[in-house]
Amino acid sequence: MTTPVKNWLRENLKGDPILWGIVISFSLISIAVVYSATGTLAYKMSKNTEFFLFKHSALIFIGLAFVWLAHKVNYKYYAKLSLLALIFSVPLLIYTYLKGSNINEASRWLTIPVINQTFQPSDLAKLALISYLASMLSKRQMNIGNYKETLIPLVLWSGLICGLIAMSNISTGLLLFLTCLLLMFIGRVPMKQIMIMIVVGAIFGTIALAVGQRMQTAISRIENFMDPNASVFQLEQSYIAIATGGVVGKGPGNSDQRNVLPHPYSDFIYAIIIEEYGMIGGAVVLFLYLAFLYRGMVAVTNSLGAFGGLLSAGLSFSLVIQAMVNMGVAVGLGPITGLPLPLLSMGGTSLIFTGMSIGIILSVSRSEYEARQQAIPAMNKPANVLANA
Repeated sequence: MTTPVKNWLRENLKGDPILWGIVISFSLISIAVVYSATGTLAYKMSKNTEFFLFKHSALIFIGLAFVWLAHKVNYKYYAKLSLLALIFSVPLLIYTYLKGSNINEASRWLTIPVINQTFQPSDLAKLALISYLASMLSKRQMNIGNYKETLIPLVLWSGLICGLIAMSNISTGLLLFLTCLLLMFIGRVPMKQIMIMIVVGAIFGTIALAVGQRMQTAISRIENFMDPNASVFQLEQSYIAIATGGVVGKGPGNSDQRNVLPHPYSDFIYAIIIEEYGMIGGAVVLFLYLAFLYRGMVAVTNSLGAFGGLLSAGLSFSLVIQAMVNMGVAVGLGPITGLPLPLLSMGGTSLIFTGMSIGIILSVSRSEYEARQQAIPAMNKPANVLANA
């Protein structure tokens, strides 16, 4: 029995096996913690917690299915799709801002008919922009300093997409812009051009804040964070959860703050993890994210082409930076952002796009490994011929 299972896994779960293990570990932790944290939500919606357990588990498996599907496709095809997805994202973001579902005074969601599932176009836009930048930078490596062919397209697309996202979701737009800057730095873009990018980004960002929906909210959150005497309810409850969790935690399902803390299953799920599993559990989660980033960088170093390395780096940094910001907010290192914790928070279509991002990273490692395996016989063939002669 074990041999057929191993053979099936070897044939169907290709790419970095450690990265696969990290993703599956995150999935199991997510199911356990979200199940524990949805008691109050179930009560408010007159449902039982098993409803959210099965719903979230189903979405986790759908996300894993997209990981598998995305990793089966050669990553080079994503370069061809990135510009099309980027062009499609612009009217979608505009429509969402004007006509989208308004939740918590922000129009970030579109409701998909029939299945009644919300969808954030910003998830598609993030994936498309990172893929496009990786593709553009890889093609322009020999002419990276050219303003017309390289800088202008990078600046315009980055500023436009990040600005449109920031109109209703400042934190997501800002983190995406920082990821773009980091990707440009890795892609050997001169510092002068990166500084121009920062200036243009500041202009687009200011316009987005001025005409957007979240300027006052962002200002108040920053002021509350900077004021040592300010009392923010979410942070107070998060501190209580972390403090009472101690070193080893209260145990799975024994959280008290899940009944008080707003959004304990998404924005502040890290506080619930520490409360139930202690500082040890929080450290394990932090280690898994760092290990995820490391394995993403391994794919970069093993990449035979610039596009694969840049694509893997951009997607890895995008997920891990968001995770670090979420965990930093939970422990009081930054103002409240409303960003979910990737791979762990309860979500809908965001799990699908996260799965696609991970699948693309795995596709890079799989494709490059297969390319090296095919290259080895070709490199050894002349030596073998000479030996036989």
